[in-house]
Amino acid sequence: MNEQGFAALGVLIIIGVAVTGYWRIVLTQHEGRLRRLDVRVHVNGIRGKSTVTRLVAGVLREGGFVTIAKTTGSAARVIGPRGEESPIPRRGAATINEQIDIIREHVDPNVEALVIECMAVNPLYQQYSQDYIVKSDITIITNVREDHQEQMGETLEQIADSLSTTIPHGGVLITAEDRPHLQERLRRNAVARGCQLVCADPGWVTDEDMKGFDYLQFKPNVAIGLALAQILGIERDAAIRGMWKAVPDVGVVTLHHYDILGKNLLWVPLFAANDRESVVLTFEVLQSYFPPGAAVIGILNNRWDRGRRAELFARMVPLDLSSYLDHVITFGGYEEQVTQQMAELGYPRDRIRNLGETVNPTLDTILDTIARLVPGDRGVLIGMVNIHTHQAELLMEYFEHARGGSQGEELDLSRHPDRMPVASQRLRRASAHRGRKLAEQEGRVTDA
Repeated sequence: MNEQGFAALGVLIIIGVAVTGYWRIVLTQHEGRLRRLDVRVHVNGIRGKSTVTRLVAGVLREGGFVTIAKTTGSAARVIGPRGEESPIPRRGAATINEQIDIIREHVDPNVEALVIECMAVNPLYQQYSQDYIVKSDITIITNVREDHQEQMGETLEQIADSLSTTIPHGGVLITAEDRPHLQERLRRNAVARGCQLVCADPGWVTDEDMKGFDYLQFKPNVAIGLALAQILGIERDAAIRGMWKAVPDVGVVTLHHYDILGKNLLWVPLFAANDRESVVLTFEVLQSYFPPGAAVIGILNNRWDRGRRAELFARMVPLDLSSYLDHVITFGGYEEQVTQQMAELGYPRDRIRNLGETVNPTLDTILDTIARLVPGDRGVLIGMVNIHTHQAELLMEYFEHARGGSQGEELDLSRHPDRMPVASQRLRRASAHRGRKLAEQEGRVTDA
């Protein structure tokens, strides 16, 4: 090797040593921040991770813990000690090292609890996230569903094993998975790590508890929050109150009524539920929200790059949802294929309307068709499969304009005083009281 070669090798060695030294410093500081925390919660599972992260953080805040939470769902957010939210700016694709950055930036010496949603899908990355980044005392596996099979395994048992890589050593695992064979699978994996399994029971949650949510919520999610409260000694009333105050995730189903050509329509944007179990369960829960006797219209919003999903819903309508849906409207692509498959499996062809790319309708045509499918004065409209097609965007822009909403309104909602934890509300009132007394003393405020 010549002198230039030795010089290049020397530079590489120096760079390698510098990078290794830097990462040792970063990880040492990171572990120091983790050790200062009283509670570390890692939220994993197939469905509901972002929602449960928010609910659990609400329980901890209302229970008196200074809490930082981080979601990785439809819109990544950091949720501060008072419930206030901040978006996470990203350059390029997100990586699990983002978790280290969030902890460095937001976990100061005053923070007592951290709730963080698992970012990883690959089991190796999930394990790395748990064992080296989060090191949780409590891990939550919301449920086991069929999704990400190409990385997590084809069977539910294999998916349960993949999720189990985030089980803490010697800690607690909470799950709302209710199928006995999958519970037993999780229990076996927990025992292997010296971990206690707690099964959250939806039976703990009353209908009165559910009335406090202003969006579609599920009892298993709430039961997870109650299980955490019981483990940490937080009173049930405080736990429920904290969950009510939690701002819903961007992708959560919010329910609003709109007037469409004289018809009162309940709009249910169910685009985020893309597996059979979640959709069927959601339809069962939604029944209590439907006005009696209202016509129910489902929109199958199909994208050309989501062919497998289009086929899934084309089968679900006749096999699982026909008793719920009075009519079906198709948006986007695959209209002929989807219509043919629904009809072949028994869904009446005369109850299907094509308003997607084979028609390219105007907004007025879409609204007129919806109104004509509602025989009375009240109906229900449910959007499914995907979010983005031209027809769906026309409809959602119409609803957004009708409601007067705007992008980012959930961030404003998170800062509303009524959403603050009890302790923060008391401090806010005390600060206002002190300010008024000071102003009175200085003669700036009179009793007049």
